[in-house]
Amino acid sequence: MGVIINIFKLPELRRRVLFTLAMLAVYRFGIFVAVPGVDRTVMDKLVSQQTGGFLGYFNMFSGGALSNISVFALGIMPYISASIIMQLMTVVVPRLEQLQKEGETGRRKINQYSRYGTVGLAMFQGYIMANFLVNETRPGQALVLEPGMPFKLMTMLALTAGTCFLMWLGEQITERGIGNGISLIIFAGIIADLPAATYQLAQKAVDDPENFGPMNLGILLVVVLAVIAFVVIMERGQRRIPVIYAKRVVGRRMFGGSQNYLPLRINNAGVIPPIFASSIIMFPTQIATWSENPTLQRFAAAFGYGNWLYLTVYVGLCIFFCYFYTQIQFNPVDLADNLKKQNASIPGIRPGKRTAEHIEFILTRLTFAGAWYISGVCVLPIFLQKGFDVPFYYGGTSLLIVVGVALDTAQQIESHLVTRSYEGFAGPKGPRIRGRKG
Repeated sequence: MGVIINIFKLPELRRRVLFTLAMLAVYRFGIFVAVPGVDRTVMDKLVSQQTGGFLGYFNMFSGGALSNISVFALGIMPYISASIIMQLMTVVVPRLEQLQKEGETGRRKINQYSRYGTVGLAMFQGYIMANFLVNETRPGQALVLEPGMPFKLMTMLALTAGTCFLMWLGEQITERGIGNGISLIIFAGIIADLPAATYQLAQKAVDDPENFGPMNLGILLVVVLAVIAFVVIMERGQRRIPVIYAKRVVGRRMFGGSQNYLPLRINNAGVIPPIFASSIIMFPTQIATWSENPTLQRFAAAFGYGNWLYLTVYVGLCIFFCYFYTQIQFNPVDLADNLKKQNASIPGIRPGKRTAEHIEFILTRLTFAGAWYISGVCVLPIFLQKGFDVPFYYGGTSLLIVVGVALDTAQQIESHLVTRSYEGFAGPKGPRIRGRKG
């Protein structure tokens, strides 16, 4: 309780926290702003019929906006998809690679390109969704009141505007609030759906006590708590490489001679791999599901949520993005050069090339463990759904995002408190909270 009071004692931190809460409240209010010309009740029934399918999965990432057919129905996924494309292109296009190395100016330019890509993807996906809504309008199921080209264009523009607003909202939270804005928006959407999932689980226990009694509920609770504890341990786990700084004399004073460490986390990529992997799978599946093309329909059926092909591709993408994002974040050659410039070295390892090889060897092994940890946690809800027939909100990608974002946000708040000589969350004698970045 004292930590909460300390948060509101600091004017800057208080402004950041209140600004973040206000922006998230705006996001949640926007969930209920429906696209004109669509019956929200019919859409809610349509999505609820596919709770364990693609629409239910997409609805979870949009924070329930799809079931409300809100202007935020596309969520923040177009922006994430555009960011994926830009990050991949920085490896292929020399001009973009040069921009990335120019520091803050280059990153701002790449972010600008990502925004342009977001608008294009949102318009494309918005038009596909408009066609889906029109095609789902059948006798006795008046989903769209007045189907036609005017409705399609209006829906496309409304959904694009909603995505652009969410993109702006996330950037404002990152800049003026606390934590990563895009991650917090996804976090808020998942948290908002947890009460409904818990109610469904309780209702199932009441309606079917023979197959889903207290024993199953107890096992499920133990599994959920164990997974949460496991995620926290893995997210905070790190390998510390000892680093020794050489002594040097400046004037009459001696500097250096101290020993520190280089922290490398087990999961250096954070929640980026599952978000990217989900976005990659959802984008073509979304188009196939909302299309009447038989070939695309067969493609969507093959990549149905929980199928073996879906699991294989999803795990493969998670592993790929773990290695890819870690390689972008940590360049062993640059780390070795920086240590050499600071007259620092790893005990028993020669500076330069040998140091880079040593760091890369350790980083590769850590990433291997982190990639399989992320993949295992993310496919957990599929087995829970098949074994216990529970809503897939428990565990998996949603749990990883919730725990990871909570740790990162708590670490940022902790940093503000400690900087101002206030006690952190763990108290004066407890360990400091570390986010995924150390």
